[in-house]
Amino acid sequence: MGAGTTTGQVLAVDSGGSGIRVALAPVDAGAPALTWSSLSPVRTGERGVDARSLLARVLPAARELLRQAGAEECRAACVGAAGMATLGGDLRTVLPGALRAELGVRRLALASDAVTAYAGALDQRPGAVVAGGTGLVALGTDLRPGSGWRKADGWGHLLGDCGGGAWIGRAGLEAALRAHDGRRGGSAALLARAEARFGPAAGLPGRLYPRTDRPAFLASFAPEVARCAVECPAAREILRAAARRIAEAAAAVCPRPMAGEASQVALTGGLFKLGAALHRPLKEELQKQLPYARLVDSAGAPLDGALRVAAALVTGRLLLPVDSALLTVIA
Repeated sequence: MGAGTTTGQVLAVDSGGSGIRVALAPVDAGAPALTWSSLSPVRTGERGVDARSLLARVLPAARELLRQAGAEECRAACVGAAGMATLGGDLRTVLPGALRAELGVRRLALASDAVTAYAGALDQRPGAVVAGGTGLVALGTDLRPGSGWRKADGWGHLLGDCGGGAWIGRAGLEAALRAHDGRRGGSAALLARAEARFGPAAGLPGRLYPRTDRPAFLASFAPEVARCAVECPAAREILRAAARRIAEAAAAVCPRPMAGEASQVALTGGLFKLGAALHRPLKEELQKQLPYARLVDSAGAPLDGALRVAAALVTGRLLLPVDSALLTVIA
C-alpha cells in the first residue's frame, strides 16, 4: 500500500518525566485509539534517553494493542520523547531498526515532546504552544516554507524551564526555608505545607539532593503553592512570576500574524491544571506581551499529537517542519 492510502494502524509513543504512554489507532481515525500507560519514566544515561529502556516497555505494549486491534503490524509510528532534541542520540540509532523488525514500522517520526504537544494542541495549524508540566517549553511556527520551528526554553530544571512545575515548586520550597530561617521573603504557610508533605524542614536537603528524580520531586510541591495562593502573598507572587516567564516564552516563539489576523496560542500539560491562581495572572501576561495573539483551547494531548503525525506520514500530509533535532522523519 503506498502513501496516501488510509488503511492500517499507526503507533504513537509519548515518553516524558511523568511516564510513558502508547496508543494504536487506524490511519483514518475510524475507531477510538487503544492505549497503554506506565507511570515509570524511561531511564536517561550516558548516551541520553535509553532506547532499550523505552523499547522494553513499548514493544510488549504495542504487540498487545495490535492483538486487540486484530492487526499484525504498524504502518507508521511517531515517538515523542522529552529530551529528544539534546539527549536523543541513542533513540535515533536504535529505534528505526528495532521498530521495523519487531512491529513492521516502515515510516517513523522521532519528535521532541514539544512537537507532539504542538501537534496535539493545534494539529497542523500555525501558531504557538506552551507545554508545561514538570518542565516548560514553548514552540511556534508559521508553517511557511523554510521558516522552521521557533523554540524557547526547555533547558531543564537547572538552566531553565522557567515557570514550569519544578520551577514553581523550588520557589515555593525556597520561601518555606526562608520562613524556617527567619529571613525576609519567607512564607509560614508554605513552610507548614512543606513540612506536612516532606517532614521537618531541616531534613529537606537530605531528602532532595540524592534523588535522581529531583525535577519531579520539586514539581510535586507546585500544587501546594497554588493552594496556598489564596492566603499567602508569597505564593501569589511566585505564581505571578511564573506567569510572566511563561508568557515570555510564548512571545519569543509566536509568529506575527498577517494583517487582519490573530496568531493562535495554546497551553497544554499538567501545569495548567493548577487552577485560577495561575490562570488569572497568565491571561493578563499573555494579553500584555502578545496583544496580537488569541488564546485557544488545546485540541488534544501530546499522545494525540503523536498519532496525528504518524497518520500524516502514511497519508503524505505532514505539514509540520522537519528538523534534525525536533522532528526527524525516517522512511
